[in-house]
Amino acid sequence: MFAGTHTALVTPFQNDHVDEGAFERLIEAQIGAGITGIVPVGTTGESPTLDHAEHMRVIELGVKLAKGRCKVIGGTGSNSTSEAVSMTVEAEKLGCDAALLVAPYYNKPSPEGLYRHFGKIAEATKLPLILYSIPGRCGIEIGVETTARLAKDFPNIVAIKEAGGSVERVSQLRAALPAEFEILSGDDALTLPFISAGAIGVISVASNVIPREVGDMVRAALVGNFDEARRLHFRWYPLFKALFIEPNPVPA
Repeated sequence: MFAGTHTALVTPFQNDHVDEGAFERLIEAQIGAGITGIVPVGTTGESPTLDHAEHMRVIELGVKLAKGRCKVIGGTGSNSTSEAVSMTVEAEKLGCDAALLVAPYYNKPSPEGLYRHFGKIAEATKLPLILYSIPGRCGIEIGVETTARLAKDFPNIVAIKEAGGSVERVSQLRAALPAEFEILSGDDALTLPFISAGAIGVISVASNVIPREVGDMVRAALVGNFDEARRLHFRWYPLFKALFIEPNPVPA
């Protein structure tokens, strides 16, 4: 369902307002480069700091401008369960193909709290849902057992974006989850080793800058051409690292 390269889009601003013209140019460049999908208002799109109207307008623009030419995965996660439910339901109405749900940040819920948070969202929508585990930003990870429990109990929770920095965790997830449950890399520098361990693509920051090149690397890896994928990985590895010399998304 989500095999390939999806760009976690930055949200361009001009004079304290969303720069809709720049956003359109960014999306056109992404589609022209053969990207699989776009993610408006993931955490790279500054989801915690956009107000609600800005947040939903950016998702609306993403759907409108993509015009069905690539997948649109709306970033609708929040540390407030009711807000995440509301935004996910609205994203479904706007025509998104899926929603990306970051783990609740700051609150640090227990595994049971995480299960109830994501379960409440899943019950409110028919959209395919992608969990997003990034403990470096959220203070907690979505545990392997919790992920497996959610996948078993909620058929529309179909994938996870894994940004915990561990290839071993990809192996653990792959062993614990059904074959149809998909794992996406959330770290450009680890996309290649993640695919070797069972991931099927990436939700990428670097593809804001080099969408075709990241796509080429992922496509090569997915067809088993690891010599070419490794060549591209090392060609662009310095950029993958440079994009985090300041907090994301500033360098992009």
